[in-house]
Amino acid sequence: MIIPTYDDVLAAHARIKPHVHQTPVLTSTFFNDLTGAELFFKCENFQKAGVFKARGASNAVFGLDDAQAARGVATHSSGNHGLSLSYAAGRRGIRAQVVMPRTAPEAKKAAVRGYGGEVVECEPSTSSREAVFAEVVAKSGADFIHPYNDPRVIAGQATCSRELIEQTGGLDAVVAPIGGGGMVSGTCLTLSNIAPDTQIFAAEPKQADDAYRSFKAGHIIADDAPVTVADGLKVPLKDLTWHFVSNHVTDILLAEEQEIIDAMYLIWQRLKIVAEPSSAVPLATILKNKDIFAGKRVGIIITGGNVDLGSLPWMKT
Repeated sequence: MIIPTYDDVLAAHARIKPHVHQTPVLTSTFFNDLTGAELFFKCENFQKAGVFKARGASNAVFGLDDAQAARGVATHSSGNHGLSLSYAAGRRGIRAQVVMPRTAPEAKKAAVRGYGGEVVECEPSTSSREAVFAEVVAKSGADFIHPYNDPRVIAGQATCSRELIEQTGGLDAVVAPIGGGGMVSGTCLTLSNIAPDTQIFAAEPKQADDAYRSFKAGHIIADDAPVTVADGLKVPLKDLTWHFVSNHVTDILLAEEQEIIDAMYLIWQRLKIVAEPSSAVPLATILKNKDIFAGKRVGIIITGGNVDLGSLPWMKT
């Protein structure tokens, strides 16, 4: 297991600068009054490809040597990493193959194809995803860029919290959503080096709470096919992300499905931005645990804005 260092983060930031945005940080008097904390929303929904994962994907793709790049890249993804990898591969002019659950949002499949990536469908389970992916790599020889359990990807994601600290001048806590743990690991990597007193909270749907249960048990517990509106948070921790989570995360907080939907609605309504359900989980957990954050300066990472506008979770069916 190769553990990325803060030097890797600095190198990643320089490498990806031509290919990603430094995203804005928004504040809201409404949310400050509602929570009793001073909140700073890092808006990765404005990122290239609409999601923070463009950072890690770009770092991995542009870190390949020419021989590796010629074979293309491949991954498995519920959507956001796949479309981000397709974006980065398109920028470099190489092939990208993405194994996606057949149940993934059509908007995300369309985005992968729109960036030039090739979608290979699988059943909506971790076991099916990994089996189909193995076939893809065996046939193509493509470089596997894991959605999160990859030191290149984590170093790229870590650039987000580096910007956040610079933009805010320091925080008491940062809250980020957790699925496989790539963003949280990157946050741990950065903050443990440049802001070691800043607490790191991971936010997770209660219906996909394997990271929470892993954290409490002290070892990885993986669910195969959890069901939650936060479709980007259905994947389990792996050894590399577990290293960061187990060593640096203060706590993992849970949110119910309706709490996530309500928080997402509030973000749309009050911040006037498009945020996907996974991005709303941190705010949902803060609203549920106001006593933890009262009086503190808190960073919230809005991880992405790739939603199917035809089926928003508060729409009546």
